[in-house]
Amino acid sequence: MMRRSFVAHFGFVGLLIGCLGVTLALAPSPPVGAAYPTPTAGDAVFYGSTGSLPLNKPIVGMASTPSGHGYWLLASDGGIFSFGDAVFYGSTGSLPLNKPIVGMAPTGDWHGYWLVASDGGIFSFGDAVFYGSTGSLPLSKPIVGMAPTVDGRGYWLVASDGGIFSFGDAVFYGSTGSLPLSKPIVGMASTPSGQGYWLVASDGGIFSFGDAVFYGSTGSLPLNKPIVGMAPTVDWHGYWLVASDGGVFAF
Repeated sequence: MMRRSFVAHFGFVGLLIGCLGVTLALAPSPPVGAAYPTPTAGDAVFYGSTGSLPLNKPIVGMASTPSGHGYWLLASDGGIFSFGDAVFYGSTGSLPLNKPIVGMAPTGDWHGYWLVASDGGIFSFGDAVFYGSTGSLPLSKPIVGMAPTVDGRGYWLVASDGGIFSFGDAVFYGSTGSLPLSKPIVGMASTPSGQGYWLVASDGGIFSFGDAVFYGSTGSLPLNKPIVGMAPTVDWHGYWLVASDGGVFAF
């Protein structure tokens, strides 16, 4: 199943760079808090992508379903693309936005989701509840993604410098906000225990905090477009990375 809607007149997210012939690579020296050990085999399954489709705006994020048999892809114009058993609950298509949409996260029962804009504005659909935002705060860097807590009663927002903002019952476990990065952070995902999370950079670098485990990256692969987001599998023993053309990479 595939559905989408659009928010008109919003440009490409400024933090995404190198749109032509990009080759992604890990930073040579991982900072404190990062994890680049030998990867463990993951169990992510491919259910489809927008890689071969003409898009009005680039893909900027994704989220998986509770069964692990589907996922949503999110475009910067608010378009939602559903694959596998993912259900469409709405979009920001009819709303005037100050900034483009940059990320999404499902609720605890997956009967709704939040969308987040680059200024940290939060938009709730289905049974998603609003717990706060950075929409009215001055930010050093734009928000690029978000992740929900285990019980769905809170969420984290992440900025392009890796700064973390916690709302509801979300707990802070670390960030790259004070570290020099080779490429900007573009997304995040939380662990099943709620006691950790991954951050992903546009060069495919994975930064693990708390109890998050490293399963692999696109660091050694030549990619047509940069990585823009990630989502874990239902048992959290793997994850998907998604590129701005909708290409999906499973670990």
